[in-house]
Amino acid sequence: MPDQAGEDWGPFGRPLFEDPSARALSRVGVVDVGSNSVRMVVFDGAARSPAYFYNEKVMCALGQGLAETGRLNPQGRVRALAALRRFALLAEGMDVSPMTVVATAAVREASDGAAFREEVFETTGLKMWVIDGAEEARLSAQGVLLGWPEARGIVCDIGGNSMELALIGNGKVGARATSPLGPFRLQQVEGGVKGRRAHIHRILTDMKKLFPTDHPRLYLVGGSWRVIARLDMERRAYPLTVLHEYRMTPTQILDTLDWIAASDLAVLRVLTATSPERMDLVPLACEVLRTLIEVLAPREIDISAYGIREGLLYEQMPDRLRARDPLIEAARMAEATSARIPGFGKKLFGFLEPLFHDAPPEQMRLVRAACLLHDTTWRAHPDYRAEVCFDNATRANLGGLDHSGRVFLGLALLHRYKNSRTGSRLEPLFRLLTEDQLRDAEVLGKAMRFGAMFSVADPSSAGTLRLHQSRKKERELELILTPLGVGLFGEVAQARFTALAQSLRAVPMVSEAQAA
Repeated sequence: MPDQAGEDWGPFGRPLFEDPSARALSRVGVVDVGSNSVRMVVFDGAARSPAYFYNEKVMCALGQGLAETGRLNPQGRVRALAALRRFALLAEGMDVSPMTVVATAAVREASDGAAFREEVFETTGLKMWVIDGAEEARLSAQGVLLGWPEARGIVCDIGGNSMELALIGNGKVGARATSPLGPFRLQQVEGGVKGRRAHIHRILTDMKKLFPTDHPRLYLVGGSWRVIARLDMERRAYPLTVLHEYRMTPTQILDTLDWIAASDLAVLRVLTATSPERMDLVPLACEVLRTLIEVLAPREIDISAYGIREGLLYEQMPDRLRARDPLIEAARMAEATSARIPGFGKKLFGFLEPLFHDAPPEQMRLVRAACLLHDTTWRAHPDYRAEVCFDNATRANLGGLDHSGRVFLGLALLHRYKNSRTGSRLEPLFRLLTEDQLRDAEVLGKAMRFGAMFSVADPSSAGTLRLHQSRKKERELELILTPLGVGLFGEVAQARFTALAQSLRAVPMVSEAQAA
């Protein structure tokens, strides 16, 4: 749709970071006071895809022993107060004010929780909001929606003292429920493994009544779940150690739970660089996850690195910002801040679009993202630029992008700077793509390699691409040159155009536009 000034932004839409409501979210600070950890995150930049300007966590174990004493862990309380005092000073130094501070199960359930809240305010000036279990579930689910706008299934957020479930679909949060199934609570359940198993099964069976329909996916939020997923990666020798959007089948994760139970936790802790405090809770989290799979019967289990903190950011967004694609917005921000010629990505996409007219929507958004990112690592040394491109795409904090999408995007950007991928240290990651996907990524990369140097102003002003079948039933890639393009189509451009045609298994053809 054309904007008020009459400019048509095409499939990209108007840049999010030009929106005043997005600029108002340019730096947002949140603190999550949980049962196990206290974490401060400052988000920066266009808010639709979170950029982590600052991120610090202290493992305070505020909720340890709560089920037994009814009070906050005294040592944890001291550590949490010191952490919050530091966070308040950091926020002042970063000009992040006011910060949103929320406390969950430990503070809301402890008899001295209100006193701790007052002490925090008097000592640091931070106003801490104590949320109930239903609100905790809602915010965690919103965090998942921030990264997965199309998410559909059940979000499960496990903390130290509680575990929440929330139904999501159609961009909204539905039914919610909270439970005392956090590991600290389970430590107090009598009867050993058998007693805990019965306790967990009984509670989850009751909770399922609120979620009676089929559940395509279970989205896991929380540190204990992330450790289990990281261990699953180790067991399967999975090549990409990015936890966000890591996907597992029920059979795979159950095999991993058996493997963890039979392993030495000290060895697993070193293998995954997990803190001792976190690893101590993993066996109990495994017991919960095994029963979750049994009771809810999801078809797929996905890991979300986004949770309450990202949910608080999502809370501050107007609906028109929530509706934007997080991948495209992150790519646009990267182009605006890192590319040599910001805005060229949109022109490059327009020039290359005829090559992908049959591509499904999911692939087209990857093409758009690649065009926006194609020049954001230009400062890297030329010998390493291709691999830096790949690493940035596969390991960056990008929402709305599964692991195969990350590798596809990375490989396309690698081919933007390098013709061949043979012998690359990155080859183990290529097995996450099918042969067709590998070929499509190479085509996209070589298309960007040609288009980006054909004209540094606007390749569409120099020529038009057509991919079609000739009368001889041969596939032809035709470049129709404008008068400007005739002068720009030098030896290097010709070589890159030929390489693009070969990747498309097409015959290269060059013609000149007829004068009007």
